[in-house]
Amino acid sequence: MKILVTGGAGFIGSHLVDQLIIQGHKVVVVDNLSTGKKENLNKEAIFYNIDIRASELSHIFQEERPEIVFHLAAQISVRNSVEDPMADANTNILGALNILENCRKFGVKKIVFTSTGGALYGDAEKIPTPEDYPVFPLSPYAIAKLSTEKYLDYYYKVFDIPYLTLRFANIYGPRQDPYGEAGVVAIFAKKLLKNENPIINGDGKQTRDYLFVEDAVRAAMLGLEDKNIGIYNVATGTEISVVQISDLLSQAIGVSIEKKYSPAKKGEQQRSCLDCCKIKQELGWEPEYKIEDGIRKTVEWFKNNN
Repeated sequence: MKILVTGGAGFIGSHLVDQLIIQGHKVVVVDNLSTGKKENLNKEAIFYNIDIRASELSHIFQEERPEIVFHLAAQISVRNSVEDPMADANTNILGALNILENCRKFGVKKIVFTSTGGALYGDAEKIPTPEDYPVFPLSPYAIAKLSTEKYLDYYYKVFDIPYLTLRFANIYGPRQDPYGEAGVVAIFAKKLLKNENPIINGDGKQTRDYLFVEDAVRAAMLGLEDKNIGIYNVATGTEISVVQISDLLSQAIGVSIEKKYSPAKKGEQQRSCLDCCKIKQELGWEPEYKIEDGIRKTVEWFKNNN
């Protein structure tokens, strides 16, 4: 199949592109390299350095005629979305609409969208949190993700474009950027490999649901099946604290460094863990990587890519 991946030079997107090409698909990547990296790009993919908001995007759809679109490109910083909600909405809502309109115009058969889990549910009372739990997005970033979910449902009902929305947990693994607002695994791994002290915000007891990137990609690949439509959490269903992550990384790297703490971030979510029973029961997906194995593979990558 001919498949278009937005954000295909990014952390998750590049892993997805690799897997699609391994399976014999022709892949077109759209990425403006604002956070994606050229070195992540698969050489067998057709690459367009273009913003998803650009009017020229229609020329790419017309030229390439993708059958399926995986939409991963986004403004990815929650902090930046709080500081500049209009810029966030411009990329994450208007950019998504530009993708959807081109899918409609050029007869795309299906859209697979990577949404967010914890940021949508907020500090949920039910842990692990299922898909039917009321959503309380507490940032412009999460609001934009939810808006795109609603637009996808609209385009499905009105224009008959099927979709698969994946509400990801906290994805970690090789190629994750350890600078800026990246995942704690990447940030801590980079620091510990330099014998530096990672800074833990608050008491470090705040929890997240950590999913290895290869498991996330396997879930995304389910979008290639016609019957797989709807919204699904993609997670492990297990809570792990920041302190535990620090300890696991220290063990994997073989260092013992005193932990340093800083004041808690105002408004930081204390617990996030997603119920993944629905995707297991309906689509047959479940995570294969234990956290220890995923961290070991991540550490090896960082060791070899300093």
